[in-house]
Amino acid sequence: MASYALLAPRLLLLLGLGATFACGIHSAFGVENFNGNSRRGADLVKRYGCGGCHEIPGIANADGNVGPSLRRIATRTYIAGFIQNSPDNMTFWIEDPQKLLPGNAMPSSGISQDDARDITAFLYTLK
Repeated sequence: MASYALLAPRLLLLLGLGATFACGIHSAFGVENFNGNSRRGADLVKRYGCGGCHEIPGIANADGNVGPSLRRIATRTYIAGFIQNSPDNMTFWIEDPQKLLPGNAMPSSGISQDDARDITAFLYTLK
């Protein structure tokens, strides 16, 4: 019973985020109303070493197989199989994945919100 009491607030947070950001509007050129620098994001993906765990198209030596491939990540419905894929949710996920889904395999890497937004902008070019 105690485990449900601890899990309930986290589930409510995740459901609230999904409901809040599920209405992200996409265009043929990317995501509207989302500001991030995709070129800088590609550089940050290299700097933070994301390719050590993920396969990332367009990033040299990003052939990790610990985490999922990020090929076509922009077209997926969910992040981590649980969180509605939207630019804001992806930014929150990159910034602190343990806060959104405690105990998942992706570590918190100390990525700032600004860096996470730019990384998200890059990842949303992967269609």
